[in-house]
Amino acid sequence: MKAIIIGATGATGKYLVNELINDTQFEEIIALVRRPSFQPQSKLKEVVIDFNQLQNYKEVMTADVAFSVMGTTLKDAGSKEAQWKVDFEYQCQFAEICSEMNVKTFVLLSAIGASPTSSIFYTRMKGELEVAIQQFNFEKVLIFQPASLIRPNTTRFGEKVMTALVGGINGLGLFKKYQVIHVKDLAKALKEGAKNASNGVHYFNVKSIKKLFNA
Repeated sequence: MKAIIIGATGATGKYLVNELINDTQFEEIIALVRRPSFQPQSKLKEVVIDFNQLQNYKEVMTADVAFSVMGTTLKDAGSKEAQWKVDFEYQCQFAEICSEMNVKTFVLLSAIGASPTSSIFYTRMKGELEVAIQQFNFEKVLIFQPASLIRPNTTRFGEKVMTALVGGINGLGLFKKYQVIHVKDLAKALKEGAKNASNGVHYFNVKSIKKLFNA
């Protein structure tokens, strides 16, 4: 199989690239990046692009499966408009082009609570993206909705606090649907889901994500 990824340099994306490289079922991995970021690998091809001009790179977006694991925070983006561009516009356009190029499987990393009717900007944005990509012509759409993530060496103070808090609550057996997941395990689940899903739209919550990476 051939895979194409946006968000490859993020915390989950880096592990996903390694998962795909080490899986014999994947023969080629295309990573669309803003700047070169990986050590040379025979199976990996980095394509440096301008995400504001995605249509100019249609010719490289041929694959069996596309992974969209891109994302930013409001703090890093600087405004809701800038975050919307990264978390919605880039990914929606990527999905549209992949559909035009006959990619059969699309895997989206979303978030728990995503809903187009949410009163919270972030979860509403994620929900609207989930709806948008289902309008395109994919045989398989996989939508992953993890809760808190463990990212190595994260600098996000709020994320550190939330991960510690949720981890402590989980230790008491409470709120299992909010269990923390390491991005390495999430990356494996994304890959396994892409390999084994049947046709149609599939949602993966914390419980089903854990089944995939423990398989």
